[in-house]
Amino acid sequence: MKTTLIYAGISGYGFNSLGRGMEAGWISHGLAHLSSAAKSAGFEIDLIDLRALKGWEDFRTEIEKRRPNVTGLTMMSVDYNPVMQCVDMIKDIDPQIVTVVGGPHPTLALDEVAANPHIDYIVTHEGEITFPKLLAAIRDGNPPQERVLHGEMPILDNLPFPDRDLFLDEWRRWGYDLDSPEVPFVPELPPPFLTIIAGRGCKYNCNFCQPAERILFGRQVRRRSAPNIIAELKILRDKYHFASLMFHDDTLTEDREWVREFCRLYQEEGFTQPFFCQSRADIIVRHEDMVKLMADAGCRGYFIGFESGNDRVLKFLRKGTTREMNLQAARICRKYGISIWANYMLGIPTETKEEVMDTISMLKEIDPDYYSPAFYTPHPGSDLYEYCVENDLSLITSHDQYRRNPTETKIRGQDYEFLQWALVESQRRTRWNAAKRQAKYYWQRYAQPRKALRKLRRLMTRTT
Repeated sequence: MKTTLIYAGISGYGFNSLGRGMEAGWISHGLAHLSSAAKSAGFEIDLIDLRALKGWEDFRTEIEKRRPNVTGLTMMSVDYNPVMQCVDMIKDIDPQIVTVVGGPHPTLALDEVAANPHIDYIVTHEGEITFPKLLAAIRDGNPPQERVLHGEMPILDNLPFPDRDLFLDEWRRWGYDLDSPEVPFVPELPPPFLTIIAGRGCKYNCNFCQPAERILFGRQVRRRSAPNIIAELKILRDKYHFASLMFHDDTLTEDREWVREFCRLYQEEGFTQPFFCQSRADIIVRHEDMVKLMADAGCRGYFIGFESGNDRVLKFLRKGTTREMNLQAARICRKYGISIWANYMLGIPTETKEEVMDTISMLKEIDPDYYSPAFYTPHPGSDLYEYCVENDLSLITSHDQYRRNPTETKIRGQDYEFLQWALVESQRRTRWNAAKRQAKYYWQRYAQPRKALRKLRRLMTRTT
């Protein structure tokens, strides 16, 4: 029995977009885990990645050529339209092909997804155990009578490592010449580059996210052991010779003991590759010793959800941080040479123009290495989404609008002409900061290479 997994993440860049950005240059860990789990159970698995195709006719041709028995698709909220189009087209080509859909959106908005009669099975929550069982039942001629299958929660260390070759092989088949399955996005992370996920879930209570995370993964954060991560990295080092990596975890640094063990093993195994990960301002401020430890081990950047520079707004978001924490966290990052990727939102419900200005002034003081702004977007499964629905604030009319992009109106009650100005102003560096950035650029570009060359010449003189 042949199963084709389908990645439909084209809402951002569309077809023919591989390598054009973060979401267009990384693997789907969900599908990679499903593939390795199904292959370990003896099933034949391949992939269609819509990002590698030129358009819907290419997709139709691929389905007609491969004629899989089963297709599996993963769906975030923003992927709803392309996933549904895939499902409808598959059934138009061959009604006998079994369609299975899973992922966050079917878990959080089950009734909406189930309304499409072309979907044969919906797997909610996590699928690494349930999906292979479903394939076995279909193969044995005893398919489940129930349409919705509640995914079993796996022990993460018991799962086979994600099947990255599923993506790499498919991309190469379409003519992409890649050394590793993923594309870097900042100078601090040179190629070959890869991403990894160490755990699932988040213990924090931000209202723009929770309780969706708890619904998906349970109330407790589950994390692969540090030795398990190191074991995979050793395989990836031999296989892809990766030069840098990034952790996708919501908050990798929330477990200090895990971080300590990982940093120790990472260095003991001879890893020197730089990495980025997600952290929080309050964690950075309270545990500066961990920041130093991570910097010594190779951490070169934190993604930090600053969100706002106003204390009332941060409290409204249930963020658990303050403006001063945000500023202090930035100072600590600077102290240890860790780049700052600043995530923040404008146009938050109840937020005033004066409070937006507080966010702008905070960012000018932080002077982040990278700006990652968003207009607040109400996402299904979150308490703030429900707040927007109850107060008739949401302006979302299409699933495509669930992208966190700051390019369109999201909710009522906000002046988006002002927010567009604020978006630009929030990323405008002060003259002093701009001058420092320029000096740093020239130092890295010209002074440091000369210094390294002089050192090399002295070394060669001594050895001869």
